[in-house]
Amino acid sequence: MSLPDELLEVARRAAAAAGEELLARFGATATGVDAKSSHTDLVSDADRAAQEAIVQIIAAARPADALLAEEGASAEGTSGVRWVVDPLDGTTNFLWGIPHWAVSIAAVGPDGGLAAVVLDPCGDECFAAARGRGAWLGDRRLSVTRPTALDEALVGTGFNYSAAERARQAERLVRVIPLVRDVRRFGAAALDLAWTAAGRLDAFCERGLEVWDWSAGALLVTEAGGTVEMLEAAPPRPAGVVAGHRDIVPGVRALFEDAV
Repeated sequence: MSLPDELLEVARRAAAAAGEELLARFGATATGVDAKSSHTDLVSDADRAAQEAIVQIIAAARPADALLAEEGASAEGTSGVRWVVDPLDGTTNFLWGIPHWAVSIAAVGPDGGLAAVVLDPCGDECFAAARGRGAWLGDRRLSVTRPTALDEALVGTGFNYSAAERARQAERLVRVIPLVRDVRRFGAAALDLAWTAAGRLDAFCERGLEVWDWSAGALLVTEAGGTVEMLEAAPPRPAGVVAGHRDIVPGVRALFEDAV
């Protein structure tokens, strides 16, 4: 078994364990809810329990690997592989009973992504990719769409936890919306990127994401034939990503970055 295949198998098992933990808690009274960077950036016992399930499986299977997880788990490694984990992407959706949230797990090497899983437990969909082997949803190979023009593109985006950045993003959307088919804001960046890989969105653009938000989704998009470009931080604006077919990414980037 190749390294990407081995890592993907571990990622699948870890995501499944986290998904079971989360589904058991979904719709119940939330416990341990705290705010992090702002009052809109939440964490709960569900996030922590899912993270623990993931960490246990990865540590047992790959003890020499490094790990970085959103809710504070980390480990130094010696193998050259680092796991980047968001145990519950879309915590606000989860806490409000909205069935649109995901488990996001990526294994990354010195030169980029090696394996990735974005699991949607509510939809019973597991988006998976291994380097050089494509991106898949079950037995269906994924491919990004090829919109003929920007005004035909359905574009995903999201809003930052910072009130000031949210206001800037809203200002840009007023100018972007008339120039594309439409804009979708679902509240879980990992799923937005997975849906871009699956052709459900033509492109995705958002500033304010952390590495655990986009690492798995980025490999899904590239293995589905798309491209992912980083948006460098430009204070006061945080860093971000834009993803989609290589022919549309420059136009989407220009719309979101220059439409001011």
